[in-house]
Amino acid sequence: MKSLIYYISICCLLSLSVACGNKRTESHDSLVFRYNENAAVNSLDPAFAKIRPSIWVCNQLFNGLVQLDDTLGIQPDIARSWDISPDGKTYTFILRKDVYFHKSALFGKDSTRTVVAKDLEYSLNRLLDEDIAAPGRWILQNVEKFYAVNDTVFQVKLSKTFPAFLGLLTMKYASVVPHEAFDKAGYDFRSHPIGTGPFQFKIWEENVKLVLRKNPLYFEKDEKGVQLPYMEAVAITFLPDKQSGFLQFVQGKLDLVSGLDPSYKDEILTPKGELAPKYRKDVKMITGPYLNTEYLGFRLDGTDKAVKDKRIRQAMNYGFDRNKMILFLRNNMGIGATSGMIPAGLGGFGSKGYDFDPAKAKALIAEHKKQTGNSNPKIMMSTSASYLDIAEYLQREWQKIGLNVEVDVNPPSTLTQSISTGKVSFFKASWIADYPDAENYLSLFYSKNFSPGGPNYTHFKNERFDKLYEAAFLETDDNKRYELYKQMDALIMEEAPVIPLFYDKASRFTRSNVTGLGINPLNLLVLKRVKKD
Repeated sequence: MKSLIYYISICCLLSLSVACGNKRTESHDSLVFRYNENAAVNSLDPAFAKIRPSIWVCNQLFNGLVQLDDTLGIQPDIARSWDISPDGKTYTFILRKDVYFHKSALFGKDSTRTVVAKDLEYSLNRLLDEDIAAPGRWILQNVEKFYAVNDTVFQVKLSKTFPAFLGLLTMKYASVVPHEAFDKAGYDFRSHPIGTGPFQFKIWEENVKLVLRKNPLYFEKDEKGVQLPYMEAVAITFLPDKQSGFLQFVQGKLDLVSGLDPSYKDEILTPKGELAPKYRKDVKMITGPYLNTEYLGFRLDGTDKAVKDKRIRQAMNYGFDRNKMILFLRNNMGIGATSGMIPAGLGGFGSKGYDFDPAKAKALIAEHKKQTGNSNPKIMMSTSASYLDIAEYLQREWQKIGLNVEVDVNPPSTLTQSISTGKVSFFKASWIADYPDAENYLSLFYSKNFSPGGPNYTHFKNERFDKLYEAAFLETDDNKRYELYKQMDALIMEEAPVIPLFYDKASRFTRSNVTGLGINPLNLLVLKRVKKD
């Protein structure tokens, strides 16, 4: 009875075209896409879309100049085309003329208006406003100026060549918003957003439910000329317990579960990473590469003498079987990182990394012991509880090659702070791409990015690497730039400031009647093409 009341209330709330009490052949439920978030949405303002739950919602509500397809190709969005100057510093965007803001009384008697170039100018200036303190300000760090040439032409000039710039503009931070919402005193855009996306805001009861309704003015159409989106609504619940969310999915009350949690991993998957037989009729599993490299890092300018020896770092890279680790500890949901730090799916992937070679690992450790006179080098690995199984597996494998590694478990926030400030010499970390360019990963090793001010947590410093990194910024030919990326990754593997563990996989589980829900390496949720039979 509880679920029936819930669906009736959603149905009435959404004001669908047929009254809730009428008999009809198509269920209202088939027009609503439902999923659960175990974490809170912090804001519906795209300038603050820093965490995944907020990014997912903002992706339904807003558009930017450009967008990504499922292969991370950059596609038109509000901009129907663009041109880049030969020196790679000036970007000229030609805008569509049929993009409308969601209907609102803020726009007066017409309830809406079209997006013009001045709106892009306003939206990006808002990112730069120090009083707003938007976390997305950094995406404009290489921008010298931007301005509306006229209503349909928008131009951006960079202070220096940055080939990954278009990728930055696909982030939700760069979404277009209407100035009217911020001109009106007291208007709360955080919880009453107005965008241009396929769905528009309906209701948000924080940490309880969030409902979006189909935008009838949306500009995108499918290959047959049918207007997107197909669904009438998106309904999001906020059960904090992942196991409870999974049970709701199994009972058919949710259409999507994203990712694998230890609480249900072995329930839904076989040890080899296939869908468990009892779910194959009602559930579909969608997997694909995820731009997340899990790794261990060495603090190279710390006090631990053992980790300063490249032979020890290389031996530890050779000293365990990555694919075996993924099979037994992650149900095959990942790919052993034997090709460097750059994950599959990005230009520059394919450097030669480390395969399992215990004989070579033992020889390197024996050489270290002989030269230093230290017959029992000890290393402390700092990690969090969620990776304790991997840490203990590695501890056992390294013991077999003659290396004593102790495990120190820290709360996630404490570990993050300790890594940034150099209080740990050997640590578990991961890097999820912010934008689809391998420069994102290589920035971890550029000497001018030393933590805590930058992401170089290992404090790796290499003159040749720095020169290659700087040269890549000036290279506008993608293939040549990717070759520079590969050279940098190869150098990192030789010097071994890190131990790449595995390239993550994104995984989604949907009900069998859901179609059109793809998956992409940034794990971005795109619902405009989703249908339910």
